[in-house]
Amino acid sequence: MVKSQIPFLRWGVFLILFVLSAGCSTTYYAAMEKLGKEKRHLLADKVEDVKDSQTKAKEEFIDALTRIQELYAFDGGELETVYNRIKSSYDDCKSRAEQIESRIAQAKSVAKDLFAEWAAEIKEIQDPGLKKTSQKSLSETRARFQNLETAMDRSARAMAPVLAKLKDTVLFLKHNLNAQAVGALGKEAASIETDVDALIRDMNAAIAEADQFIKHF
Repeated sequence: MVKSQIPFLRWGVFLILFVLSAGCSTTYYAAMEKLGKEKRHLLADKVEDVKDSQTKAKEEFIDALTRIQELYAFDGGELETVYNRIKSSYDDCKSRAEQIESRIAQAKSVAKDLFAEWAAEIKEIQDPGLKKTSQKSLSETRARFQNLETAMDRSARAMAPVLAKLKDTVLFLKHNLNAQAVGALGKEAASIETDVDALIRDMNAAIAEADQFIKHF
């Protein structure tokens, strides 16, 4: 790539981000179509984005659980270091959860626009056989996305109890950073582990649904 093309590409990326932030979906779709990206391509990309975030989230929530378990195995040393690790893990999980919710919302928005466009265009098809086939395809795609949407929403909700307990742990340790405080947390690690296990199951289900949706899309 020649250097003269770089400013142009950067401006193109900036323009797309600006359009997205302004919420002007029509202009955004028009700009993406010029780049060869139809709504169906965009939806596949958005679903992949959610899947990627969920895959990373699994690792980050497991890491947070590991940090909590290390806390209960604490046997002398620098408690401040253990606290900082737990807080860092919580911050990572919180940030990832926000990213997942945002990406799910984007996928839903593109899906809604795609299905509306698809339905409108079917009305323009004159051949009865082609119209029927296209309508069947739309109905099946909608149903598959509904299954995916349900799985994505379930996995997003499953993050809430884990984040709440991680936050409680972080704040408690911040206010009571001593060995006695570790014992006072009681069975929190076991409770968080139960919630993390449920979260991982929901995320795996959502990732599997994403794979199926993309495979048949």
